[in-house]
Amino acid sequence: MVPEPPETIEVETTTVGCDGGGGPLGHPLVYLNLGADGRVECPYCDRLYMLKPGAKVGPGH
Repeated sequence: MVPEPPETIEVETTTVGCDGGGGPLGHPLVYLNLGADGRVECPYCDRLYMLKPGAKVGPGH
């Protein structure tokens, strides 16, 4: 069984920046691109970013 990611964050853009929440428990800032399925998981902290339902994503994003 696959464990659930620690946190799911809905976003309105196809590129997100993640620093693990910052502070001493964070990690270096990384920029992640959502995949064709509208999801991406941070390789450092396992946060799951998902495109918000109904989000309008224009061309070039």
